[in-house]
Amino acid sequence: MEPLFPAKLKPGDRIRFVSPASTPEKSVILKRADDLRSLGFEVDFGMHAFCESGFYAGTHDERLADLNDALGDPDVRAIFATRGGRGSYRIADRVDFSAVLRDPKFLLGFSDISALHMVLMQRCALVGLHGALYGESNGALERENLDILLNILMKTGELSFKARQDEVSSRLTTSGIARGVLVGGNLETLSTMIGWGLPDLNGAILLIEAVDCMPGLTDRVLTLLIKSGCINGIAGIAVGQFTLRKREKAEAIIDIVGDHVSGLGIPVLGGLPFGHGSGALTTPIGSRAILDADAGTLAVSY
Repeated sequence: MEPLFPAKLKPGDRIRFVSPASTPEKSVILKRADDLRSLGFEVDFGMHAFCESGFYAGTHDERLADLNDALGDPDVRAIFATRGGRGSYRIADRVDFSAVLRDPKFLLGFSDISALHMVLMQRCALVGLHGALYGESNGALERENLDILLNILMKTGELSFKARQDEVSSRLTTSGIARGVLVGGNLETLSTMIGWGLPDLNGAILLIEAVDCMPGLTDRVLTLLIKSGCINGIAGIAVGQFTLRKREKAEAIIDIVGDHVSGLGIPVLGGLPFGHGSGALTTPIGSRAILDADAGTLAVSY
C-alpha cells in the first residue's frame, strides 16, 4: 500500500494525550499540554491518561478505549502518547482500524509505542511520528525537535537527518545508498511484533534503536528478526541511539549488532539521532526515505 498521510494540522486544532502503555509523570505532561496551548493548539486528555493498573496506565480495556476514542473523534486531529514503558503491544491488535482509514491522524510516540506504529502500518499503511515532545533540563521545549515536529504536523516537505559521530552506533556505518519506506523503532518492541504485528519489510529501510539493552537480549532479538525471515529483502538499516549508562557497555552491544547486520550486504547508517538519548529528534516513519551511508544522511518525506 502507498503510505497513508494524515491531514496536516492548523492553529486551533485539537491534540489529545493518551497513555497506551505505562503511567506518565502527570506534572510533565500537564506542562507539555500548556506548551502546546501556547503554540495555538487545543489540548485535552484521554479519560485514563493518568490512571495506574500495575505498570500500565489503566487496564487494557481502559487504555484501548482512550486510544480508540481519540481515533474516532473528528475534533481530535493528532494523538500524542504520554510515554512508552510497557503495554501497547497488549492492545495493538484491537485498534479501531476502520476509524484510522476513515480519518487518519498522526500518532506521536516511540519506545513501546512502536508496537502501535507497526500494526498501524501493517493494517493501514499509516505514517506515524517516532519521537516525543521533548523538554530541556530547564523545562523548556527542545527547539530543534519542536521545529521538526511542527513542520511534520503542519507542512509538507523532506527532512534530512545527519548522523552524529559521537553516537556509539555510528561505528556500524558502511557505504551505499538505500531507498524505501522507513519502518521500525525500538528494537525490543519490534521483536514482540514478529509473526502478528509487523508490516511487510521487503524493500524497506529498517530503523532500530534501543535503551538499557542487555547483551543476551540484544543477541536473541536480532537472531529472531533475522532467522524468522521477517527482514528478508530490506534495503538498508538506519541505526539510532543505543543508550546505556556506561559507554563501554553500549560499545559491546553495538559489536553484537554489527555481528548480526554485517553479513546482510546492505547499506547501514549508524549514529542517527532517534531514540532515548540526548538530543533525540522526531522522524516520520512509514513514509519514503533515502539512506545515504556515504554522506551520512537519512532524508525522509513528510
